[in-house]
Amino acid sequence: MAALTGLETVSGTDSRPRVWRGIVFLPAAAYFLIPLGASFWYTIHTPARGVSLSAYGELLTAEGFVRSLLLSLGLGAATIALVLLLSLPAMLAVRLFAPRLRPVMEVLCTLPLVVPPITFVAGLSTSLRVGTDVLAPTPFWATIIAVQDPGFPVVLVLAYVVLVLPFVYRSLDAGLRTMDVRTLVEAARNLGASWPYVLFRVVVPNLRSALASASFLTLALVLGEYTVASLLGYEPFAVWIVTVSGSRGQLSVAVSILSLLLIWLLLLAVSTVFSREKRK
Repeated sequence: MAALTGLETVSGTDSRPRVWRGIVFLPAAAYFLIPLGASFWYTIHTPARGVSLSAYGELLTAEGFVRSLLLSLGLGAATIALVLLLSLPAMLAVRLFAPRLRPVMEVLCTLPLVVPPITFVAGLSTSLRVGTDVLAPTPFWATIIAVQDPGFPVVLVLAYVVLVLPFVYRSLDAGLRTMDVRTLVEAARNLGASWPYVLFRVVVPNLRSALASASFLTLALVLGEYTVASLLGYEPFAVWIVTVSGSRGQLSVAVSILSLLLIWLLLLAVSTVFSREKRK
């Protein structure tokens, strides 16, 4: 009898978290899925034609779709590479050689959250305009013109690095807190490893999850960013969606749904891969 009572107590205790999970999960799922379902219904239903998937069939043939999507993906890849190349070595150097500067670095990296994007892009456009006039008599004039090339605007990459820096810093900082960086680096250096070897073969493999989180946060921001690109006069994916929405509303909503599902699938795939590696 005592054993049965103990089993009932344990089963009752185990069932409570499941009930609370359902109570939390169902409203959260409804909050995300109901607007998504309403948007999907808007893309496939019209009062005149009824249910039709023509909006999704027009995606590949829509003018500017492939070009803007490839531009945003290229900008995202360049932003990911640049922000990780700048932030990870700097964070390691501060942790190893100047730990007292960690609060200063944290403030500098999170400062873009305080500056509104409209203010940021206004200052950026003014700097580009003044810089072009000032550097006109110098050889650097060609450089400042090249970074504004509409084919691949490097200036957007630089702007996105600043905007995404707080999220990348938080992701990498959380990953570095889970490992003893100083012990790993000192052990590798004592065995004769060079600094590039320590960075890419010792530190980076232990930060795969943090690097993946930072990369996908960066990609999500680049794919959805509108203010900076629009005010600077470029047309990546988000700006193209807004441009198309004026005349082809169903098509723009269909593209938004597909881009959202694509990001979700990428995040799900990464989380699945890393969870399997963790279990192994």
